[in-house]
Amino acid sequence: MTGKTHILDLNRFDPTAPGEKSALLQARQRHAGQSSVLFYAEPIEMVKGEGVWLTAADGRRYLDVYNNVPSVGHCHPRVAEAIARQAATLTTHTRYLTKIVENYAERLLETLPAGLSNLVMTCSGTEANDLAMRIAEAGTGGRGFIVTEAAYHGNSAAVNEISPSAWKSRRPAAHVRLVPAPKEPGFDRAVAAAAVSLNEAGIGVAALIVDSIFSSDGIFPDPAGFLAPAVAAVRAAGGLFIADEVQPGFGRAGAGMWGFGRHGVEPDIVTMGKPMGNGFPMAGVVTRPDLLAGFCEETGYFNTFGGNPVAAAAGLAVLDVIRDEGLIENAREVGTYFRDGLVDLGERVSAMGEVRGAGLFIGLDFIDPETGAPNAAKASRTINALKDKGILIGAAGLYANTLKIRPPLPFSRDNADFFLKALGETLTN
Repeated sequence: MTGKTHILDLNRFDPTAPGEKSALLQARQRHAGQSSVLFYAEPIEMVKGEGVWLTAADGRRYLDVYNNVPSVGHCHPRVAEAIARQAATLTTHTRYLTKIVENYAERLLETLPAGLSNLVMTCSGTEANDLAMRIAEAGTGGRGFIVTEAAYHGNSAAVNEISPSAWKSRRPAAHVRLVPAPKEPGFDRAVAAAAVSLNEAGIGVAALIVDSIFSSDGIFPDPAGFLAPAVAAVRAAGGLFIADEVQPGFGRAGAGMWGFGRHGVEPDIVTMGKPMGNGFPMAGVVTRPDLLAGFCEETGYFNTFGGNPVAAAAGLAVLDVIRDEGLIENAREVGTYFRDGLVDLGERVSAMGEVRGAGLFIGLDFIDPETGAPNAAKASRTINALKDKGILIGAAGLYANTLKIRPPLPFSRDNADFFLKALGETLTN
């Protein structure tokens, strides 16, 4: 893992850097201490969001080309109105019957394979992945998990063990095996070897868990279908396949609602989060009834707020907006246009490497033109230069040299043109 960059260090504000600090920044550091993580060399105070735009306290507007949480757009009026209406009507814990929660469950499950018919709602993607791990362990008797080298799945004690991009000096736990990101053929062989290692160690295989677009690894969506042999390999070893759809789900890949659908596989467990409520704290686990029943036989599970009526209202509004505004089709069409423009720009800029993506989830590598080596410094400078041009963007990948291009789904061709012009000016200047 030599040269690996910690996920929280990607484009992070350095609190030790010289310079004047605003009263608000000082308050943040005083209150949050070492846990404070802010973007950019000069952090931004945001006061408003609308569509694909964020507005700072100084009145400047920024095109958001990074944030997948407000998937249907910042402060979408239909989502905001649904949340406010339900909050003013009923908000309670999950031990009462409420029609809106069951309506949401039915709508969501209709978008998934028929065999995945049980939904457990939670409050965060971390909580969803934690629960998925427990279900997988109960269903297989194994304790081992296989993840990619720069994966990120959350920050609870258990989920952090399968999130190597969040580690600093730690080594993988005994029950975790790391495999390289699928940059070239052989991903299935790496997964098979990891499964053999877990079984030979007497740990057993609980699951392979991947974000189906490999976003923290640097975005590796293609060729569509390459996940299927890896899923077959882990199942042959006695394990399950968990699809973490927190980032690629809800239409972002432009090929249906779920990222795993591009690969022609049916997961045993699907987890989802952030975009589910367009920023409202909700998440979920979808799985087969037999797996959930096996888990519940040994654990008395409940969730006080996961699946409360306000969350259901937010989730229903998001599903309505995705359908009514054609956002999956928009992700496919604008995403293709955007990638083509980046490829064209890359033919004229030697510091640009490979462009990869599906829908409105795109990775752009920066490289040393002489050696082809990852160029994290170039990525960092570009991110901060684009901020100065009114564009918000972030980084990803094992070496932090990949621009992580992941705007809200209403992103338009005009927005893409604005980004391409600014990026071209930044890289040529």
